[in-house]
Amino acid sequence: MSSTALLLMDLQSSNLAHTPDDFLPHAVHALGTARAAGVQVIHVALRLRRGHTDVHPRNKLFGALPHHLFTDDDPGAAIHPDVAPADGEIVVHKNRVSAFAGNNLRQILDAQGIDHLVLSGIATGGIVLSTTLQAFDLDYRITVLSDACADPDPALHDTLVGGLFAKRCEVTTVEEWGKTLNAAS
Repeated sequence: MSSTALLLMDLQSSNLAHTPDDFLPHAVHALGTARAAGVQVIHVALRLRRGHTDVHPRNKLFGALPHHLFTDDDPGAAIHPDVAPADGEIVVHKNRVSAFAGNNLRQILDAQGIDHLVLSGIATGGIVLSTTLQAFDLDYRITVLSDACADPDPALHDTLVGGLFAKRCEVTTVEEWGKTLNAAS
């Protein structure tokens, strides 16, 4: 398991308001499963500079955000307490959609010998899609936990999980992933 990492992505308090009720319990289960199996856990969160000086006005997504959101001063930008980092777990901040954007995530993965990424996050059509495609191009092995990802558009979630992701990586549920971890030990 040492070459595998669970990436919990954008599980920030303000993002959880736009997810189905069953999402957070699945993400919590994924986190507990990883920790119990000794899988490296990496938390990825959106963090913008005060005043959004790192956001270009042409960026339709981030350019439209009020300048106080997702900054150090925004309480909604905190990782939800139910999936908060434990001592020793890595937290990486990004400033765009992909988990790899504006940070040293790739360097951390390489330094830790990680070649298999297991993804959980909000939103399926945002960070999960962007990170999956970038990780695919970087030749990582990828597993998407379909029930530990959520999108405000359930139809988009279903299309990505059942179509695009299934052609590029493994798609499974938290429960099924846990069984593969138990079988490997």
